[in-house]
Amino acid sequence: MDLWQLSASDLARAIAARQLAPSEVMAAYLARIAAVNPALNALVSLRDDDTLMAEARLADDALPKGWLHGMPFAVKDLCATKGLRTTWGSPLFQNFVPEQDDLLAARMRGAGAIFIGKSNTPEWGHGSHTFNPVFGPTRNPYDPSRTPGGSSGGAAAALAARMVPVADGSDMMGSLRNPAAFCNIYGLRPSWGLVPVDAQGDTYLSTMSTEGPMGRTIEDVANLLQVQAGANPCTPFDRAVGDYVSALQGASLKGKRIAWAADWGGAYATEPGILDLCQAALRQMEDMGAIVEPIAPPFPAEQMWQAWVTLRAMMNANGFRALYADRAKRAQIKPETLWEIEQGLSLSAQVVYEASVIRSTWYAHAARLFDTYDALALPTAQVWPFPVEWRWPQAIGTRQMDTYHRWMEVVIPAGLIGLPTLSVPVGFGAQGLPMGMQLAGRVGRDASVLAMGQAWHEATDWPNKRPPVL
Repeated sequence: MDLWQLSASDLARAIAARQLAPSEVMAAYLARIAAVNPALNALVSLRDDDTLMAEARLADDALPKGWLHGMPFAVKDLCATKGLRTTWGSPLFQNFVPEQDDLLAARMRGAGAIFIGKSNTPEWGHGSHTFNPVFGPTRNPYDPSRTPGGSSGGAAAALAARMVPVADGSDMMGSLRNPAAFCNIYGLRPSWGLVPVDAQGDTYLSTMSTEGPMGRTIEDVANLLQVQAGANPCTPFDRAVGDYVSALQGASLKGKRIAWAADWGGAYATEPGILDLCQAALRQMEDMGAIVEPIAPPFPAEQMWQAWVTLRAMMNANGFRALYADRAKRAQIKPETLWEIEQGLSLSAQVVYEASVIRSTWYAHAARLFDTYDALALPTAQVWPFPVEWRWPQAIGTRQMDTYHRWMEVVIPAGLIGLPTLSVPVGFGAQGLPMGMQLAGRVGRDASVLAMGQAWHEATDWPNKRPPVL
């Protein structure tokens, strides 16, 4: 078996036992990247092979630093990496080389990862389609004419194509979950605050986006979460860190109660075949002992949408204020980001407060829902992977999309209130394209959500059962 076919956890065990040397692993992955990446454009800002091999040989004889010791790793290009170009997909930063790591990069580097380059992302991470004017589009390994989603599309495509053993992603509006679904892998949006933000800018109000792990096995996701999670004393809202790997032992769906919200009572337009695939997966979960109950929408979708777009616009308008104020720089910002900023500039304090009240009310409703259920299930996406030439889907069936991200609305119920949410693969549609389903749990119950994912993985193993043919 080629080394790039092994899970990250198997590689870590073999490296720790000195059955494999990091230099062997690096050589195998560099060959795989050379063979596959030109057609997919998932990895960007790749470092020199000779330099990477030299670093891997140093890791051969070094004491292991952590779970990622000696493993090749491509950090998402929204995360600053010391000495390695970080662009955010923007022409304004196409030659920017940070002088220090962001906290997430520092933690992964500290666990022994060897950074080989970056994974591609949409400009500023806006939109679930990975393309930007610096590097161009990333393509889906299951059909290169289609998108891998985004904003963690480069990470998902690279994982599915076996160019990296495990990957980091980030998720505000499905940016980690959506590409996981489109590329037949797992992606966990952790409870908000479990993977802390950097101590820069606002750290009190900006509580919708989080970073998290992606992998081809749940064990890999759990191991990477163990590296990423942990308090940052310089930021508020710490959460207790669990033992996510041990929680996978003896995982079972028996007796687990799953609330199936489907398309939220018709609120979320969904392309044909997606709900059917999710329902087939839920029937299989019932065969495994789960109790699945369809539920009526537990909260008005339109209220969540209004709260979402308001709070998101507020964050963007203020986060991008300096760039927007400079007319020359403003001219180089993508239209979707400009729309976000301009929506936010006109907001009143009252409107923002009302949005926060809606968010708070939905959190309380969800808390009561989880008194009865272990998980809330929803499709991960409302559309199948779409043509790479599109900027975004203009319509779903006969329903026109009124914003560049309305077609991703199904990810909002979990994202708005920071629920731990795992996207699990549920199979393929008539065109041979993958799809996923979200399993969301109570805040702080990340270990429980991962354990449910582990039981599903042991029964199905879609990423290895049906890898892409490249």
